[in-house]
Formats: sequence, structure tokens, C-alpha cells
Amino acid sequence: MVKKKDATNRNQDDLTQKALAGIRQMLFHNEIVAGQKLPFLDLADKMEMSATPVIQALKFLEFQGIVRRKPNKGYYIEPLSLPEVEEIYKFRELLEVSLLKETIACLDKNSIEYLTKAYHAYLESLKGVFINEKLLKNMEFHIALASRSGQYIRIQALKSTFDLLHLKYRNSLQYVTSEQSDETEHGKIFDAVLNRDTALASKYLAAHISHSRKHAVINLRRMMEEKEDFLF
Repeated sequence: MVKKKDATNRNQDDLTQKALAGIRQMLFHNEIVAGQKLPFLDLADKMEMSATPVIQALKFLEFQGIVRRKPNKGYYIEPLSLPEVEEIYKFRELLEVSLLKETIACLDKNSIEYLTKAYHAYLESLKGVFINEKLLKNMEFHIALASRSGQYIRIQALKSTFDLLHLKYRNSLQYVTSEQSDETEHGKIFDAVLNRDTALASKYLAAHISHSRKHAVINLRRMMEEKEDFLF
């Protein structure tokens, strides 16, 4: 009896993860957008499952600050917010820069190979035209830098921060594909880390994230103004 119950719980957890992955994909590909209501029954039908795992997935996204539940009305994607995107980038800068010292202290042959692979994968993505691929490889390079530190709590916080950026503010990150945030900035960070120069790596990383924040805010403000003009 216990085994059957355990199997049922595992199956429910698997369905919740499947629902979460499905909703995340819809967000990342702009199939659902900020401010939109999320009819969980429609989502359940689309993913061919019951409503329960979908609701559990939405509760997790609510915890992340991506969706909001309105009493008696259902779940909605949180609206876009300039102060929020500013805060996200400032938090990113604090997290990533704070991890560089541990990353450099733990730098060994395997870490160098891992970082080099992530860096070259990012450079390769710049040759293509797919924005999603560039965003993902950019994120993977930053996560690779952080993950070598071995600081689990801060690494998980950074991953959640990227989740919020990519799932809610993806359209404001288009600048990643332009000269405003290119291989030069990442190259300086990468070289300084390999040279074990913590001060220089921190300087370049802080400047890069601050630069990214500036252009994300510019793009988001433009998007919000265009939306307002369209409505009126």
C-alpha cells in the first residue's frame, strides 16, 4: 500500500514538472505574455493532463514572482515593471560579483575546460540568427562562472534570477544580439578569470551587467510606451 502511494506521488510530481516545463516554454516563446490571464483548464487541455499538476506548477511560478493569483479570478502573468527589472539586474550584479572570488579560488583544469566550453558556445551562438539560442548561451556562460564557486545557495538564487528575466522580460533582452553586448565584454571577463585576477574580473563583470541593465531598461521602456500608444 505504501509503495503504491509512493508511486502515485512520484507520478504526480512528474506531471507537475511536465506542466512547469510546458508553461515555461510558452513564456519563453511568447505564447503567453505579461498581464495575460492563465486559464488553467485550457492549459491542462493543451498539455493533455488534469488541472492539478498545472495548478501546482502555477503556484511554483507564483513563488518565483512570475505569476499572480487573484482571488476568485485565477492566475495572471505579472505585469512588466521598470523598477523590478532594475532590481533584478542589481541583484544579479551582487550575486555574480560575490561569487567570482570563490570561482577563481576553485579554478582547476576541469573548471577551465568547463568555462572554456561555455564561453566558446556563447561565441558560436553570436554567429546565428536565433535570439533564444543567444539568450540561453549567454545565461549558460554566466551560470558556468558562478557554478565553479561551489556556493549552492547563491547559485540557485542566480538561476532563479535568470528565470525571472527570461520568462517575464525576454523581449527586453533583444540588445544581447547587438553590438551593445557582444563577445568583447565576455572575453574580458573570461580572460581575467583565467588569469586569476579577481579585482579585474569583478570590474569587468560589474560593468557588463550594469551595461546590460541599462539597455534592458531602455528596451523595456520603449516597449511599454509603444503599448500605451497602441491602446490610446
